[in-house]
Amino acid sequence: MSEDELGFAGAAAIGLGGMIGGGVFSVLGVVVSIAGGAAWLAFTAASLVSMCAAYSYIKLNELGDEHGGSVTQIEQFLGNRDAAGMVGWTLLVGYVGAIAVYAFAFGGFAVELSPAWLREAVPLPLRPTYSVFAVALFVVLNVVGARATGASEKVLVGLKLVVLFGVSAWGLWYGATHDGLSFGFGRLDDLGLVTATAVSFVSFQGWQLLVYDYGSVRDPEETIPKAIYTSIVGAIVIDSMVAILVTSTVATDVIRRQPEIAVARAVEPFLGSLGFVFVAVAALFSTGSAINGTLFSSAHFAKGMLADGLIPDRAGSADADGAPERTLLVIGALAAAFTAYGSLDAITSFGSLAFMVVFGVMSFIAFTKRDAEGVNGAIPAVGVLGTGAFFPLLVFHLYTAQREVFWSVLAVAVVVVAVELLYFEGERMVSGARSFERALDARLPGRED
Repeated sequence: MSEDELGFAGAAAIGLGGMIGGGVFSVLGVVVSIAGGAAWLAFTAASLVSMCAAYSYIKLNELGDEHGGSVTQIEQFLGNRDAAGMVGWTLLVGYVGAIAVYAFAFGGFAVELSPAWLREAVPLPLRPTYSVFAVALFVVLNVVGARATGASEKVLVGLKLVVLFGVSAWGLWYGATHDGLSFGFGRLDDLGLVTATAVSFVSFQGWQLLVYDYGSVRDPEETIPKAIYTSIVGAIVIDSMVAILVTSTVATDVIRRQPEIAVARAVEPFLGSLGFVFVAVAALFSTGSAINGTLFSSAHFAKGMLADGLIPDRAGSADADGAPERTLLVIGALAAAFTAYGSLDAITSFGSLAFMVVFGVMSFIAFTKRDAEGVNGAIPAVGVLGTGAFFPLLVFHLYTAQREVFWSVLAVAVVVVAVELLYFEGERMVSGARSFERALDARLPGRED
């Protein structure tokens, strides 16, 4: 994310910053509302499966002649351009969902910090207004080139870590010395724990941004794997600490009413209203940083697909200096629509399903290379089995417990798949239809060609 080469600290900050913005400040409330005190276990399980996918990306980059993400590796190892393009589109939509999640949380915290007179004076719903404004702001900043450098990203992530670690440690001590801490071990046999694990996948995609930055990282073959693993472990620690804090100090019904600001509510018992404001302000910076980083990286990811002809030229220019403006506008517009009209449950679920598909595919490709030197087949196998199990369980949960969310997610998924098929298989489908028509004409005398 910097024009200068990133070292280990800068690269790890990029990965960890995205995951903290997605986990602690965006998805945490949704996960807690499903798994209760076992939320920290859900985050940990999801992160471990995500780490297996990360291992798969890393090993495929070591084995291949080209470095990059899922599209590059699918083209290289499967030789299937259409499959690579469809996975790339799925990943882009997943990024749109992730940006929408971050923007949703940004809007929720912004509303809580707004004075009462402003809430009454503004004729529009404040949360969607703030969320759309946040997306628009970072689209403009990326278009004009005002984005975070590696140094500033390290500072921002460092501040977030200090705030979250300090507040969590204080809160855990407070909980342990007062009413006790909730670890949720009684829910280990609860299907809700598995469902919450599936929902939290969207919060563990931040590390993936690093695989697109081989050209801007110093000693990438050594630095990127270390940065990825370090950022995932760091996210496990922070997410778990904050999840235990939230479930120990905030009633579940309160979290369900306002899941996007759960972490700020958790500090009120021991830090009061000033603590709430302090954490809410930190959340604005964190979710804003996550929007900015994901928007920038997804636009550059799309630029690579433009160069390969996997995205229509009308979506941007592959020859653009930096992120293509039209691509930024398209991604921003879709994310704004998602965050304005979608529910947090729906956006989170859709994003998690999209990333599970991509992580599962990449883990499977790595598993097929298990006989290669340096590849441990058991690790990508866990990635395949994990994503393969969590995907249908999340769909089942949405259908049985959140029917309205299920239909919303299904509608978006059908549209995405239909567009992908029309773009990549359109000519083949038209050719097949014409062949069928000619065969029908030959069988039915009297029909005109």
